[in-house]
Amino acid sequence: MESAGVNTTSLPSVMKVKPIEATPETFKEFGQVIEASPDGEEFGPRDAQLDLSRGIPRFYIMQLKDRSLRFSKITHHANVTQCLGSIGGNVWYLGVAKPSIVDPTDIKGADIVQSHCGHFYLPPAVDEVQAFRISGPKFIKLNHGTWHAGPLFTDDKMDFYNLELNNTNVVDHTTHDFIKKNGVVFLLDD
Repeated sequence: MESAGVNTTSLPSVMKVKPIEATPETFKEFGQVIEASPDGEEFGPRDAQLDLSRGIPRFYIMQLKDRSLRFSKITHHANVTQCLGSIGGNVWYLGVAKPSIVDPTDIKGADIVQSHCGHFYLPPAVDEVQAFRISGPKFIKLNHGTWHAGPLFTDDKMDFYNLELNNTNVVDHTTHDFIKKNGVVFLLDD
């Protein structure tokens, strides 16, 4: 389905994606689902396994408005894990694809792209995009390089906790545009 020269003057194809509930098991290829644990419990595998070693951590409340259950762009961060969670535990959604950062000397004949950030990656495939529904008091921790679109939601606006680096959106923000590259837009069918 990948196509380098898609004609963007025609209407994009709509790909419906059925979201599944994000659980530690269903989300493990993309990161972690972090749920409440008893106070005093020691650090372990149920805690977010973070990598904030390449800069100054930034933990903030991000207010988003007018997000629909439709997306055509997907982003990844190569240098940091990222955590997202809705304030109040309201339902939200996230489109994802597996990390695809590569060493160009290891792969021959593939459509390798160099990010403006410097690293190399394979563009996410249309048929590998999945969607997750996140409900209740939980956080999503995204692994390095996990492609993500969202948070998406049906409310007029929502506030989210966001943990990344202070310059993630400036120096570590690679985006793939499915309309321009593949002639596709995704619609979550929940």
